[in-house]
Amino acid sequence: MNSAKFRIRQVASLGAISPGDWDACANPAEPAPDASERYNPFLSHAFLAALEATACVGEGTGWRPAHMVAETPDGRIAACAPLYLKSHSFGEYVFDQGLAEAYQRVGGRYYPKAQVASPFTPVQGRRLLVAAGAPSGAREALLAGLRALPEAAGLSSLHITFPDAADQAFLAQAGMIQRKGQQFHFINRGYEDFDDFLAALASRKRKAIRRERAEALGAGLVIERVTGRDLTEAHWDAFFDFYTDTGSRKWGRPYLTRAFFSHLGAALADRILLVMARREGRPIAGALNLIGDDALYGRNWGAIEHHPCLHFELCYYQAIEFAIQRGLKRVEAGAQGEHKFSRGYEAVPTFSAHDFLDPRLAAAAADFFAREARAVDAAIAEYAESGPFRKA
Repeated sequence: MNSAKFRIRQVASLGAISPGDWDACANPAEPAPDASERYNPFLSHAFLAALEATACVGEGTGWRPAHMVAETPDGRIAACAPLYLKSHSFGEYVFDQGLAEAYQRVGGRYYPKAQVASPFTPVQGRRLLVAAGAPSGAREALLAGLRALPEAAGLSSLHITFPDAADQAFLAQAGMIQRKGQQFHFINRGYEDFDDFLAALASRKRKAIRRERAEALGAGLVIERVTGRDLTEAHWDAFFDFYTDTGSRKWGRPYLTRAFFSHLGAALADRILLVMARREGRPIAGALNLIGDDALYGRNWGAIEHHPCLHFELCYYQAIEFAIQRGLKRVEAGAQGEHKFSRGYEAVPTFSAHDFLDPRLAAAAADFFAREARAVDAAIAEYAESGPFRKA
């Protein structure tokens, strides 16, 4: 690679990059042959800029935008990465607080650190974003710039979380320390409809899901799916109440502001699926999904009334049904949640890649990640063996 072909620079806001230039890298019209997806809404300029415009990231949040770009000599952006300088480890879904505490106990300073990610979003996708037709070496130049940052800026480490398979393989070959995790995804195996999916399950699982769906609507609840121009500020008002009620109980302070949802709705309405439950006409629960070209991504959920199995209906079964109807390949229902497994979601590996400036920390992390990966592999194998699907 001839790094002289590129100029590496950082920008403190996506406002400094035109949406067309960013999206030509993030979601190119003609993805590379090894790309795992065609369009990922969480990488779009609209999504990331909405986070900045509504103070979800930025001053006082612990997520300081510092996006990195690789430019050709004529100033054209050939590659870019959504980069943040972090003063904590919240909102990442790849948990490194144990490493931070151990390092700080021996006198190290773990924060600030550099994070390449879509904030608050445990969704796999491209992280080294290269424009179609970019000169050769753009991805290598971008990664070199990222890896030079910790020493240049006095950071402890660089973390690239939830890369897709192609980026993960590239980062591993480049020598970054690999970490493996696990999520549960619904895989659409060409099902014609929800009943066709149920037919693939073992009898007792099939009956359990039918029972749960009936129970979820047993209090006279009505389910609606809202997308596109049908989304209104009234929908966002109701959903934000659900989101903040659930968020404050689960992790103390919700990450997203009310203004964010309005910005998101204005910018990406056709990429949003909001599943709402109403009782006697009043909205009482909702689940927010974003729609890619290949996947449906379940993100946030909340409720102001408790109803048995309603969470499963809004977040999992409605998502499966929608994905089958749209011909999407999968549903990614977020981090953790073993309860998804018995409802037709399958265990799949996720990845992250890490550089640590201190070789002692690098060695400790590599050892821990290797042991963790063996446990993840064993768990995924066990899930595959004991899955809810009918045995051939």
